[in-house]
Amino acid sequence: MRNLKSVFNPQTIALVGATNRPGSVGLGLVHNLQSGKQKLFFVNPYQKKVKGIKTYKSVLDIKEGVDLAVIAVPASAVLSVVRECGQKKVKSIIVISSGFAEIGPVGRKRQEELIKLVKEKGLNLIGPNCLGIIRPVSHLNASFAPATPPAGEIAFVSQSGALLDSVIDQSLGKRLGFSTLISYGNEADLTLEDYLLFLEKDPSTKVILLYLEGVKNGRRFFEISKKVARTKPIVVLKAGRTEKGTKAVSSHTASLAGSDRVYQAAFKQAGLISVDTLQELLDVAKGLAWQPLLRKGLGVLTNGGGMGVLTIDYAEQEGLELPSFSQATIKKLKACLPSTASFRNPLDIVGDASAERYQKSLEILLRQKNIGGVIIIQTIQIVTQVEKNAKIIANLHQKFPDKPIVSVCLEGVLSQKGVAYLEKHRLPNYNDPQQAVKVMKALSVLAKHW
Repeated sequence: MRNLKSVFNPQTIALVGATNRPGSVGLGLVHNLQSGKQKLFFVNPYQKKVKGIKTYKSVLDIKEGVDLAVIAVPASAVLSVVRECGQKKVKSIIVISSGFAEIGPVGRKRQEELIKLVKEKGLNLIGPNCLGIIRPVSHLNASFAPATPPAGEIAFVSQSGALLDSVIDQSLGKRLGFSTLISYGNEADLTLEDYLLFLEKDPSTKVILLYLEGVKNGRRFFEISKKVARTKPIVVLKAGRTEKGTKAVSSHTASLAGSDRVYQAAFKQAGLISVDTLQELLDVAKGLAWQPLLRKGLGVLTNGGGMGVLTIDYAEQEGLELPSFSQATIKKLKACLPSTASFRNPLDIVGDASAERYQKSLEILLRQKNIGGVIIIQTIQIVTQVEKNAKIIANLHQKFPDKPIVSVCLEGVLSQKGVAYLEKHRLPNYNDPQQAVKVMKALSVLAKHW
């Protein structure tokens, strides 16, 4: 396992390509790096100062040691900069610049020279052709992403930098936190497997997300991802699954997409959770980070019959176990619910359900031994007390901490405070029952794998 401390926890950083030019990648990197706590050195032979700070003509002019160099210069100048980084004994470099293997023969030759130089000098290289890395838990943003997301327990490793940008934007308003975000681009030196091995040992990371277009060494990826997935869940979104998508991959990061059937079979065998959409990737990540595993059957509680039926349909399609209610459970439910309620799974406590009705019903379901978790649905009706119900759900989850509870409540003006309360207490809420079922499926799959 390679030592990546200088990548993810550097004390000193040199930015080669720092600039005052508005709208440039170099200025974006300046802003992001200044938001951290590391000591910074700006390198630009053509500007004496950047953001009022003295610049250096070369990394060789910096008297102090440099842990990490971030390089954002034209591709034609990258090799000479890397050579100087080697002379300076810089430990790790991030090459943001594009213009390498992804552009064809000229770029491939340039990338081969870069790899040779990196190996000669003993450098760790991230990229080239990447967004960079963000480590919120270490107050590090060595990228040109639009913002730094909040700190959390989710790591996201992506071949696409632009996709990371979109996820970061969404995270700012969705209570989703990250330990680490890695855009690795062309993967010329450090590989996806190196990042997985780092995250396996990272105490700040609980769940690992992958966006993949292809892998360079299928056997190594399978062996390492299988090893890591024994202790930390890995959720993967694979692109390039169709014939045209496969062709698009090669022009993006110079990767080979390969047969989707082979990939999906390998994911399953390695214990990875495969998802179909970016939204599902984020939904499942939140559920895995916040909730315990689903080790028994699924119960559904709703105040709207139609939503309950939809949820059961989705659950059956996903192969989730849906236990019938025991006679003891039915007897307890009949004692506190109106005769118009449905005393089967899904439990419909009907549209005029009060907070008290939610409390009693949810506790009764959680007490049934073969119900391992509950999807609780609130449709917003005139008597629905979303915020009060949220507090009830949070209290009952403390009482039954080993059983996952996932909420379905379409977030709008009337439900906003209640949903915010749920998620503040690490109870994930989704706008659609299918999202909730996908999360419960992931919690169930992981329970069987572990």
